[in-house]
Amino acid sequence: MPDQKTILLVEDEPLLGNLLKQRLEKEKFIVNLARDGEEALKVLKSIKPDLVLLDIILPKVSGFELMEILKDDPSYNQAPIVIISNLGQESDVEKGQVLGAIGYFVKAKMSIEDLVKKVKGFLAV
Repeated sequence: MPDQKTILLVEDEPLLGNLLKQRLEKEKFIVNLARDGEEALKVLKSIKPDLVLLDIILPKVSGFELMEILKDDPSYNQAPIVIISNLGQESDVEKGQVLGAIGYFVKAKMSIEDLVKKVKGFLAV
């Protein structure tokens, strides 16, 4: 399908990462899975996803650090970022918004089905 949307999923927890990837692929999205912020930066050099689903607590480069790098370096392919994290403090949500996230979801408060619905809404499919 030529109008297939591409998602970069940045999630270091293997079970959740694989579950989300499979669930989004079932909805006909192309999903690139990065296990840490460093890997995500490499992927963003080569592809321009339609959406980035970003965890905050990551090895090597955190989600917030990744967002700061992307904000300061126009050589990366910019894509809308939706944060999915276990960090649910108001200060974390605010920081995500300041750094340009278009959405912020706390993993513990959301099912995979809800997340898939939100993703479809962001990508208007």
